[in-house]
Order: sequence, then C-alpha cells, then structure tokens
Amino acid sequence: MSEPVTHRVLPYDGMEGYLAGAVPFLREGIDAGDRVLAVTPLGSRMILEDALGAAADEVEFADPSDWYTHPPRAMADGLNHAEAALWEGRRLRMLAEPAWTGRSRAEVLEWQRAEALTTLAYEGTGAAFLCPYSRTLPAGVIAAARQTHPETVKGTKAVATPGYLDPWTFSERCDTGPLPDPPPGADRIPLDRPDLYWLRQYVADFAERAQVCDEHLQRLLVAVTEVVTNAVRHGAPPIVLTLWTDPDDRALVCEVSDRGRWKAGADAGLLPPRGATPGTNAPGRFGLWAVRLLCSLVQIRTGERGTTVRLRLSARGRTLDVTSPTTMDAQWRPTGSPNAR
Repeated sequence: MSEPVTHRVLPYDGMEGYLAGAVPFLREGIDAGDRVLAVTPLGSRMILEDALGAAADEVEFADPSDWYTHPPRAMADGLNHAEAALWEGRRLRMLAEPAWTGRSRAEVLEWQRAEALTTLAYEGTGAAFLCPYSRTLPAGVIAAARQTHPETVKGTKAVATPGYLDPWTFSERCDTGPLPDPPPGADRIPLDRPDLYWLRQYVADFAERAQVCDEHLQRLLVAVTEVVTNAVRHGAPPIVLTLWTDPDDRALVCEVSDRGRWKAGADAGLLPPRGATPGTNAPGRFGLWAVRLLCSLVQIRTGERGTTVRLRLSARGRTLDVTSPTTMDAQWRPTGSPNAR
C-alpha cells in the first residue's frame, strides 16, 4: 500500500457541517473500492444513509457503544480490519466517531492516547481515518483532538492541525500525573524473592473473596504474572504487590511497584504487535500489550523514584466485598475486559 496513513479530525457545529465533511470522505472511499466502515450513532447513521442514497449499501456501519469499549481492543480490531483490507489490495477507510460520555477521567485519557497513537499503530496499512468531534463536547476533549490528529478537515479540504503533538510526546503527558494512593486497608506484600506459584495463589485467594469469576480470574493471573516478571527482569528491589477493591468504581485493583525505571514508549505495550490476531496467540508472548488487553485499565508511572504498574478490573453496577464472600450471590463479571489472546 503506497498511501500513507491519514488521521484527520472533523470539528463540526451542526449536522450540516458534519455531512459536509463525512459524506465526501465516505463517497471517496466507495468510489475507490475501499473497505468503508462508519462507527457512528444511530441518528448519524440514518442521516448518512439518507445523504448517501443507494451508495450507503457499500458502507459497513457499527455503533460506537460496541466499538469503543476498550482502547487496546478497539485498536487491535481496527488494525485487523486494515490488514485484511490490505491483503485484498484495498484500503480501510473509517469514519470513527468516538464515544466520550459516561467515562472517567482516566478512561478519557486512555482513549485520547489511542487517538494520538493511531498513525503509528496503523503504519504501513494505508488506512484513512476521519474523526468527527462536535464542538459541544467538553473543551478538554476538543483541545486533545487538536493535539492527536495531524490534519483537520474543513469542508472537503484537509489542513495541518495547529498544536498537533508528536504521538509519543502526547502519550508521555498522559502518564505525568501521580496516581492516587492505595487505601489504608490495602493488602501489601513485599516480594523479596517472587515465587510465581505462591504469588498466583495469593492473588487468586484475594480475587475469590472479591467474587471474581473464573474466566476473569485467569486473565488477572496472567496479567499479574507478566508485570511481576517484568519487575524482576527490568526493575530493581524492593518489589511490592498491593491489592485492594474500589467500591466506587466496582473494581479490583492490583499494583506492582519496584525501584527501577522502565523504558517508555512502545516498550510499555501501547502498540499492538503486528500479526497479533486476537484469539490466536498466547497472552504471555505479547508482554505488556497483552496485559493491557486483559485488564480494564493499565496505568504506568516510571521515573527516578521507581516504577508503578496499576492494573484495574472494573465491574460497574456490581458490589465488591472481600471481607464477606457470602454477601454476594452473583459472580463479579468485570465489563470492558477483552478476550484473552
């Protein structure tokens, strides 16, 4: 594929401005024989179908609430589509309308990071992305859109985006704020000589008291094992494992800290390994990328004082109770946790 990856933002005030940018983008892909995918809410889909007429049959539509459930999973799925199209001698052309409502600050930050890394993740595929952003979105979301999209669409023209940041620079800024301290009652275990069998058993016992179902328990154990192994290989003692539950977010949190300084960038598992088709490879093979796939949220802070990796499995709408396992009849099933590789 000779075309470079394009990643453009479409700021719009009303539906007229939305259609002025989205329809030509989709029609261009249809005329070129691209694989055209539109991730957009039902209301926008209906308006697009009306504007495109019979050509709408050439567009694959998906709902943002289904597509934007988890940043690494969405990136991996999109890359699979792009590589499949490339194999067919086609280009993936995607109208990607992110879903920003109902997310925590940490979740928004991870989606913004994914936007920043798009051109790197899809390098070599020739994929084309157009991301509509309503000007009614929060000011912080609009500001980040300018920093994460190399080009801005105005009508049918694309111009360089003022304020655009290098993807790794933006990503590093996502990890500058301190993480909240664990609660006073958190379980804290020094790992002087980590015994992975004992460690996994300890985590499993804690997770069982938190009513974690077997499927998600296995994902957690793989993730914790990978992070502790990284701390042993690349970090420095003391290594400490901390476990607690966050009732406000309905989450189980597992943190591994050490005194070493880890490498930033791609080594933090932020980009999908090429050829890593979901469901076909063992999780351990892909390091921190697999960890990000297995957990609802992964936060890493590294510097002169050491490194902290915080893993979160979220289950909003359910209660976590590690003190009285009999108080909950249903199993805790975290939402947003991707399938294991």
